[in-house]
Amino acid sequence: MRNFIFSFLALILLPAYMSGQIIKGKVLDKEGIPVPAAIIIAAGSNTSADTDFDGNFNINAKVGEMLKISMLGFDPVSIAATAGLMTVTLQESQDTSLKEVVIIGYGSRKKIDNTSAITSLRAEEVSKMKVLNASQAIQGKAAGVQVISSDLPGAAPSIIIRGLGTALGGRTPLFIVDGMPTDNINNINTNDITAYEILKDASSLAIYGTRAANGVVIITTKQGGGNKISVEVETFAGFRAPLKAVKMAGSNKYSHYSNAALQTTTFSQDQPVNTDWFDAITRTGTYAQNNISVSGSSENVKYFFSAGNYEEKAVLNGLDFSRTTFRTNNEFKISKKLTVSQNLSFGSSNSTPKPLDAFTNAYKQSPIIPVRFPNGEYGISLVGANGFAGVAGSSFNNVGNPVAQLDYFDEQQRSITLQGGLKLDYDILDSLKFTSQFNGEYYSWKNYNFEDSRRIWETNNNPGRLSSIIYPVERNINVLTKGRSQYFNWNLSNYLTYNKVFANIHDIEVTAGTETSIRGPREDLRIVRRNVNENSNYWSLAGVDYGATVLNYNDVVSNENRLLSYFGRFQYKLMDRYLVTGTLRRDGSSNFGKDFRWGTFPALGLGWIVTKENFMANVKALNLLKLRGSWGKLGNQNVPLNNQAYSIAGLTSYLGGSILFDGTTINSQIDPSLSWEVTEEASVGLDFELLDSRLKGSFDVYDKTTNNVILNTRPLITSGISNASPAHVGEVSNRGYEIALRWDDRISENLSYWVGGNFSSNKNELTGLSNAILAPVIGGDLGNGQFTKILDNSAVGQPLGSFFMYEYAGFDPATGAKLYLNAAGNPVTQDALNAVTDKKFVGSILPTSNYGVTLGLNYKNFDFSVDGYGTAGAKVYNGKKAQRFAGENVEDSLATNFWTANNITAPNPAPFNQVPVASTFYLESGDFFRINNISLGYKIPLQGMFINACRIYVNAINPFITQRFSGFSPELNGDGNPYGSQGIELNAYPALRSIVVGANLKF
Repeated sequence: MRNFIFSFLALILLPAYMSGQIIKGKVLDKEGIPVPAAIIIAAGSNTSADTDFDGNFNINAKVGEMLKISMLGFDPVSIAATAGLMTVTLQESQDTSLKEVVIIGYGSRKKIDNTSAITSLRAEEVSKMKVLNASQAIQGKAAGVQVISSDLPGAAPSIIIRGLGTALGGRTPLFIVDGMPTDNINNINTNDITAYEILKDASSLAIYGTRAANGVVIITTKQGGGNKISVEVETFAGFRAPLKAVKMAGSNKYSHYSNAALQTTTFSQDQPVNTDWFDAITRTGTYAQNNISVSGSSENVKYFFSAGNYEEKAVLNGLDFSRTTFRTNNEFKISKKLTVSQNLSFGSSNSTPKPLDAFTNAYKQSPIIPVRFPNGEYGISLVGANGFAGVAGSSFNNVGNPVAQLDYFDEQQRSITLQGGLKLDYDILDSLKFTSQFNGEYYSWKNYNFEDSRRIWETNNNPGRLSSIIYPVERNINVLTKGRSQYFNWNLSNYLTYNKVFANIHDIEVTAGTETSIRGPREDLRIVRRNVNENSNYWSLAGVDYGATVLNYNDVVSNENRLLSYFGRFQYKLMDRYLVTGTLRRDGSSNFGKDFRWGTFPALGLGWIVTKENFMANVKALNLLKLRGSWGKLGNQNVPLNNQAYSIAGLTSYLGGSILFDGTTINSQIDPSLSWEVTEEASVGLDFELLDSRLKGSFDVYDKTTNNVILNTRPLITSGISNASPAHVGEVSNRGYEIALRWDDRISENLSYWVGGNFSSNKNELTGLSNAILAPVIGGDLGNGQFTKILDNSAVGQPLGSFFMYEYAGFDPATGAKLYLNAAGNPVTQDALNAVTDKKFVGSILPTSNYGVTLGLNYKNFDFSVDGYGTAGAKVYNGKKAQRFAGENVEDSLATNFWTANNITAPNPAPFNQVPVASTFYLESGDFFRINNISLGYKIPLQGMFINACRIYVNAINPFITQRFSGFSPELNGDGNPYGSQGIELNAYPALRSIVVGANLKF
């Protein structure tokens, strides 16, 4: 029996013995250094192994069997197994995705080793779209990032990263430009940017502490390189026009509609004039830019210099804008250990702004009024007995002539921005480096505006030039407004960076340092004077009595803000697959009370490169799979500061001629505990690459809560205090997910293409209030006594920036009057509404999702690309449409088919002559999808010529849009305030489409 068992076991084990033996070897890199954690696979024997600390491996395989050796960062090798000790040399991989580096706070990191959510954009992605502000070019290119752009020259887009976390505080991210924290990037020439990093989660953001709650955008500008001087020149020019027009009622339809509203025949329905006011105030816009840069390097010096000039004549008549930029970035290697870098940028802007309410006035003004009357005077809203507009008659609306408004508005603005710094890097040891960096920023802004008060009055009151109508002597002849604003900020950081690999598997990097940031006092001065010299240079006040002419004087200097910080970061990589990042920052701010100045902001990030594990060795289609997660706390110090209790002192009352008392009234509270808002965020992400890295993507989920949001609260009635006081009473939640995918493929040597997209979803909500009664924030003013937004205790459970108004319920078929639902759900007319109880929350300006798409191809010397962007779930308010209450114009769709006694089935209500209440009648979907950019380029083949490269291109910017909004544009940034004009089309600059032709030259 025993012999049978031994024989049976021998039969079982013999095939295994015959199938293989122990193959031994060593894996080295090209320098002869052992490579630990490399994976060895013997596919035929279905076995695998990995190398130890010294690069050695043992694997059960047959002699002659093919072994596949792979390691992240190296090209895989297939080699036949030999009986002796094998030596395998790996070459560094040429796959750029493994070498790609992302910029993080106070350093950089290989993208593959990064544990946080960072979107990295390179120069060609940002500079391809020809826009003035670099932030506008990233729209749709980063998941979880909403960019609300504006085509108004000089305007800065709003950027919201992973939702809005604060109601009253600052909402914009922190910008870091070459190490300089700043709020202003309008001076940056897009062509100077080489990298654009968007930090989104707590792991990446906590290194910036109190300034990081709204996200961080790191911009790196170009440096010198190469072994010879390189000169690059770009020039382009383009034309601009409104992307969408709104068809207004013509003069005859207007007359019919207005007569129906008045129930008279005030206006003739056979009008001789049909003015298109939008056309009258606009023109074909033009813009052009010229850039030149010189760069190069020698053994000890790297240099980069650029200059750019931008000129635009906007679509609004008279609005001109120009910007000139200079930049120089240099690096000097003083010694083997010491390197000094210098950067300096200068930006100067000039503009002749015009009032944007001219767009609203052009929308409202009647088409029966000519731009000018036959006598040369500007047309105004007077209608004669014949039903035609003329220089005499009765006034029928209070809308001014928008052409005259632009002509009489004579303002100039000028600004200068100077940013620069010095950076010192000293290698104390091979693995230890000390960095010291100083940056400074100076900004100066001036404006001048001359108002010809007498001429404006005569235009509006005496178009017939009657000698009997005389300008009142008590009125101002003219008014001159002068203003200026300036500030100086500086930042100093000193930190050590230690980086070393132990035993070839422990990769450690430690960064620790201190930082001091000073936001200098900001001075704002505004002086308004009257009756200055009419016939002289009105920028001068020579010969004017200073005291007697002052109408208004405002001189405000804000306090200096100082920030002292200590920070540290620990990054660890084990066996090239397990990643840990720990961050701690402690900030002290002069913004807050003595006992509440310091805050600590920790974060932890973890990562696992799953494809480095042995069990993934046979999964050939999967090139990269990395899991990462993070948790951290972030701060927002851009919040309402402590209000010093102010007093009304020396109030003296009299009784019978005798002093009764001298008193002091305290009218606001001091909250010494007011400090920064703190946001806590948890995030999980997945990065992957498939099919020979042709398909790359990421998926992120996050949960972000700000639990001490500052809101204004009502004081106790018994306190005798009437002013509201800010306090930490609110909680705001943002939860969402992000998806990004991109497919890159090469069909042949001459043809390659890509297709990509991203999608993000975010749920924003004011989730709670601590025991407090809020002082309502009433916003979204329409200028007619109506508001559209509110933030009070009833806003709990709603997104920030929610619209608050009456719900439209159609119109009464018997009368044509518009109806609205009251609190009981019953339809009532406007006059029966209760302003306190009948309004409701009806949606937010914040979209629930954003998405972007990109595709392109390269064929020989041709390149073609398309980028698009869209949003869903937002509401926008057609504020200009809600302005009619008397003789203003209406849209053609309303005037075409409206209710009358003979047309009770019409789709539109009866014409009306009262101020309309803010209601969902004017609230529309803000969903849109727009093609942001179409680019077609051709590289002219040049050989043996003075010019090394030449690419000519044609761009179509914003050529197409699909939208449900009936107005000009659903993308309405307004003042950037969710409780202000953001999301309301009123006095808004229209979205534009542009055609650009340009060329890039390299010498």
